[in-house]
Amino acid sequence: MAAETFGRALALVLRHEGGYVDHPKDPGGATNLGVTIGTLGDWLGRPATKAEVKALTPAGVGPIYRARYWNAVRGDELPAGLDVAVFDFAVNSGPARAIMALQRAAGVADDGRLGPISLKAIHARASADLVQLVCADRLAFLRRLSTWPSFGRGWARRVAGVRAEALRQTRLAPAA
Repeated sequence: MAAETFGRALALVLRHEGGYVDHPKDPGGATNLGVTIGTLGDWLGRPATKAEVKALTPAGVGPIYRARYWNAVRGDELPAGLDVAVFDFAVNSGPARAIMALQRAAGVADDGRLGPISLKAIHARASADLVQLVCADRLAFLRRLSTWPSFGRGWARRVAGVRAEALRQTRLAPAA
């Protein structure tokens, strides 16, 4: 299990996310460290301001990422490496989409809910194979987006980097 890897997974996400941006073609709007103004507003329970988004810090976004993405994909219950790939996918495209890609890779119904049947199937497969399939599914999804021409190069680079790190972690994981 990968309970200790949240910190490493978060560091990888933050390396890819960078600082404050408010790109006119990004449907997420004002974003800092990967947290959109909408996500921050949901977290705060009220509309967030651009100033609040700009003021986010790595320490401040950690609890948001853990609650909204890591816990949503049950990162602590996924094998090392696979947890990183699914978490980063969830951050970029939503937990349900990431879970459904993982379920398809594991050969179970893709209902977006990671329950005991899905987890059993995931643990029965080689983690490296699942990483490859999840990352391929993610890239295929991103290529279909209308914003691919604006953001595709960066997304492709991100998926390649996440895939490489996730595969490295699967090789370092102790045998079950």
